[in-house]
Amino acid sequence: MPILGSLIRKAYELRQLPMDIIDINPVAKQRRVLKTLLSKAQNTAFGEFYDFTGMLNSPDFLTNFRESVPVHNYSSMFKNWWYRSLNGEPWVTWPDKIKYFALTSGTSEASSKHIPVTSDMLRAIRKASIRQLISTTKYDFPDEFYEKGILMIGGSTHLQYNGTYYQGDLSGITASNLPFWFQHFYKPGRRISREQEWSVKLNEIIRNAKNWDIGIIVGVPAWIQIILEKIVSEYNVANIHEIWPNLSAYVHSGVSFTPYLRSFEPLLARPILYNESYLASEGFIAFQQPGHKSGMELILDNGIFYEFIPFNNANFDSEGELKERCETLTIGEVKEGTEYAMLVTTCAGAWRYLIGDTVRFTAVAKHEIILTGRTKHFISLCGEHLSQDNMNRAISMLQEELGVKINEFTVAGIRFGSLFAHKWYLGTNDILDPTLAAQKLDEYLKVLNDDYRVERIEAIKDVSAEVLPLPLFHDWMKSRGKEGGAHKFPRVLKNGQHEQWVAHIESYKIVNRKS
Repeated sequence: MPILGSLIRKAYELRQLPMDIIDINPVAKQRRVLKTLLSKAQNTAFGEFYDFTGMLNSPDFLTNFRESVPVHNYSSMFKNWWYRSLNGEPWVTWPDKIKYFALTSGTSEASSKHIPVTSDMLRAIRKASIRQLISTTKYDFPDEFYEKGILMIGGSTHLQYNGTYYQGDLSGITASNLPFWFQHFYKPGRRISREQEWSVKLNEIIRNAKNWDIGIIVGVPAWIQIILEKIVSEYNVANIHEIWPNLSAYVHSGVSFTPYLRSFEPLLARPILYNESYLASEGFIAFQQPGHKSGMELILDNGIFYEFIPFNNANFDSEGELKERCETLTIGEVKEGTEYAMLVTTCAGAWRYLIGDTVRFTAVAKHEIILTGRTKHFISLCGEHLSQDNMNRAISMLQEELGVKINEFTVAGIRFGSLFAHKWYLGTNDILDPTLAAQKLDEYLKVLNDDYRVERIEAIKDVSAEVLPLPLFHDWMKSRGKEGGAHKFPRVLKNGQHEQWVAHIESYKIVNRKS
């Protein structure tokens, strides 16, 4: 009934009011967050080792914290601390015993990382999610919108129990801990969400799609697009709005949506709201506010303290590894237009932890950021500093100029005699001349990146492209156990991945020649 939507909307609006009048000073917010984190963790093994109690009693606890606690990557954090929590020891880096660990390997590492997920972090993620829902009241949606289903595609909620803890994708952990009132809206529902096999889950979603009234979709673009395409095909309709006429918003996360936009919009009968969020395995970091065309607002008062490392040669080596001595900045010290790697200190027991993402501030006053890539997902064979953001924009320009849809892509830096070359792999169902595609990408990047333009003359002696069918990309993900959910195809192939990818391509071609 419309009255239900009206009541939900009113509740959201009432929850919005305190947020409009709280202190908006980002530096003050972050100091309060850090002080709370230090206070809560002072009696843990980590807090005692670094004397958090003494820190809190010092004249400048923030400076003391940054000088005393070293910057950690996953290896140092796990080797020295988190392995103890994994073995069931309580009060290691956060009070209490860790019940959940999020499994993640990003898009580069082969072995899974175990990131602790505490009750405090789950509450923080739930709080941020509610804030994001509240923000929709600033859009001109009808009351009925707030009664529609929310299709959330992520990892299985059937978590693996390992004696002392549960493990799985963060999306699966959060979905298994949804509040009771949200269950009415949540699709595909508990039964389907527990399915571990992606193909089975996909078929179940398609089979039940006609019974749902979806208003919002949440998930990684590549897999959401596959779902929508298959639903449209299964029911022989022109677009997804013939199945879900009230679909009004898509919340995407994890990768830039720009390369997917051209192939996504033909699946719709009318424009919908695209909203970006930044939910990492380490916590809910940011989401796009109403009226902001690009950029997400950092959540500064919800259990995460941020630091930022300028992503340059002074702080990182050519492989994206952090150097021993690096410059770190707080929210009050950052500048617009500079690329930063993010450090987080969280209510899940991560301390000055390098999460591997790079961001750029588009509006410091609004603490607004865009994701630009990963610390290890860039190419700099000879100083060209080609970022994931450069690649996304070049692909978008290629689609626009040539009128093609490129659903997936990846790039590898390779040797070319005594010098270097870039090899692009483009996934599309359209007809595309690879020579022309490489030429165009090269032209765009010379405009987008000054370093690339210089090195293209001096050291990068070839740029080539190979056009491949989309199923090949999907099969690659499946072969690595990363099909569906929150998994993303790597935009840059490094550390032996390129050789494995080439072998996969050859194997795919042989199988298809035989068939």
